Amino acid sequence: MGNAADPAWIEQLKRGGALPLTGLDSCFNGWCSPPGDCFRVRGPDYFATKAKIAAGDWLLEPLAVDWIKSSSKIYDVLRHPQSRITAALGNLDPIPGNSSSILSNSPTSPFVWAFNLQVPSKENYSAIIYFVSHHRFPENSLIDRFLRGDDAFKNSRLKLIANVVQGPWIVKTAVGEQAICVLGRTLTCKYSTAPNFLEVDVDIGSSMVANAIVHLAIGYITSLTVDLAFLIESQHPDELPERILGAVRLGNLELQSAVPLELMSGDSINNSFPGESSFSSRLWKGFTSLLTPAGQSSTRPDDEDDDDVKDSSS
Repeated sequence: MGNAADPAWIEQLKRGGALPLTGLDSCFNGWCSPPGDCFRVRGPDYFATKAKIAAGDWLLEPLAVDWIKSSSKIYDVLRHPQSRITAALGNLDPIPGNSSSILSNSPTSPFVWAFNLQVPSKENYSAIIYFVSHHRFPENSLIDRFLRGDDAFKNSRLKLIANVVQGPWIVKTAVGEQAICVLGRTLTCKYSTAPNFLEVDVDIGSSMVANAIVHLAIGYITSLTVDLAFLIESQHPDELPERILGAVRLGNLELQSAVPLELMSGDSINNSFPGESSFSSRLWKGFTSLLTPAGQSSTRPDDEDDDDVKDSSS
């Protein structure tokens, strides 16, 4: 068995699974961690100037990526005994001098963050991105408040930034240079928490617009490289500047490489479109501009001048 203080168990998880860990310049059917400076976030004077800055280092350590499929939508991966992440945590010895279990709420226990992106498709693919923190964050810090907050608070704060690094022009046009989305405002998110982990199951199919974009992207998935960053949105000056929790690059994925696995599958949650949003409007306009003849307009409302729409500094 490994030890929580020993990085060997982390390296083993990084290189296991269906998608291998690769280098930034050789990310083919695999994953790697792009520099935080690939993303622009709200700077220290954002509310006065709207200026954004390069994000800098991540707050969490990249741990692993899973690419799996199932006969039904995949939920609660970290609660399932077949989860390789859960198995690795369960096999760790307690840290020397710490008598509590590695799965307890000890300040020295690793804490895993999992973002389960449920891809809308017949075979129920999920790309699950894991990060780990080795310490508890300061009390009443933004991260601490996020972890302790209710679903409404999490829905209002958890943000995703997506950059298309490489891909066909049709996908780049639909997504844009940098797509920014507060996930809970646009998509249905389910939060599963325990003393040693947080899992966010993101139902991409819950938005008809995001659904259409992802179906478009899947058609080009083997020639598509995307950077994804997760962060907690700063909404008050004392929360600035924003910091990225973690980032991952997914490159040239192959559908057939997804591991068939029957994990816990919850009942289908509400898949209705959860209202209009500026992000959805932007995606819709990008998508329909590819399909609508010149001189005609789509039926979606105009984009709002909002951080979910575009990065004004990029």
